[in-house]
Amino acid sequence: MDLADLHAAFRRIAPYTHRTPLLTSRLLNALLGKRLLLKAEHLQKTGSFKARGALSKALTLENPKGLLAVSSGNHAQGVAYAARVLGVKALIVMPEDASPFKKEAAKAYGAEIVDRGVTVENREEVAQALLQETGYAFLHPFDDPWVVAGQGTVGLELLAQAAKKGLFPEAVLAPVGGGGLLAGLATAIKALSPTTWVYGVEPVGADDARQSLLRGERVRLEKAPKTRADGVRTLSLGRFTFPILKEKADGVLAVSEEAILEAERLLFTRAKQVVEPTGALPLAAVLEHGASLPKTLALVLSGGNRDFSP
Repeated sequence: MDLADLHAAFRRIAPYTHRTPLLTSRLLNALLGKRLLLKAEHLQKTGSFKARGALSKALTLENPKGLLAVSSGNHAQGVAYAARVLGVKALIVMPEDASPFKKEAAKAYGAEIVDRGVTVENREEVAQALLQETGYAFLHPFDDPWVVAGQGTVGLELLAQAAKKGLFPEAVLAPVGGGGLLAGLATAIKALSPTTWVYGVEPVGADDARQSLLRGERVRLEKAPKTRADGVRTLSLGRFTFPILKEKADGVLAVSEEAILEAERLLFTRAKQVVEPTGALPLAAVLEHGASLPKTLALVLSGGNRDFSP
């Protein structure tokens, strides 16, 4: 996958997605002693960057009967939206303990949810059985070249917007679960700005990506990690995404649950942005690893599907 694939994905999805803003916050900059550029993917269609990858893949399919996906939440909404664009049905396999808020959001886009008896550990098996039964097209949440290319359009936009502001991000930070966003982002950033560092961020209790890059091989967690950042509860990086990250990413930073909560609070109180826990991971990394990071940082706020139910 290269820059040409990302540009092709950008052209495919442009009619159906927002070019999300690159925000700044004087208050956050003063508090943290950094110059922060906030890529507002929480303001994207469906409330997250996942709409980009889902559309990028779906729009390459020829007359699919329907779309089927596995998701803990945001990919479900992205696929449901893509199915609506194509005029076909969407069937989403979600863990039974996934966010009820995100399940309802996917249903609101027209998706049918299968969750009874589904866990993070067995959801792939459930999906495979449904594929055989329905004949739908499968849209993987991250381990697919066209999905990764779609997520990489975040990086294309980010650098163009930063240039218009006369700014040069010395490092870009983004959440990492299965690696689709980070792989696409790293592909874009390293092609257009090779000296810019690219870091993934994940919770301490879900640091399979960090361990994988340190060991040079994919590390798989035994069970779904417990973290408020539900978008990165994947068990391992993808077979397609790992080699890209191994080559292009500069590392992965692990952060505490306390830092994630504090980052959410700061984004709301200082920048007036409602961001879900996963989307707050990059700012959490600035809170805990700021001393080792350069001054001008771009942070990808990946989603805003925050559940406020008690």
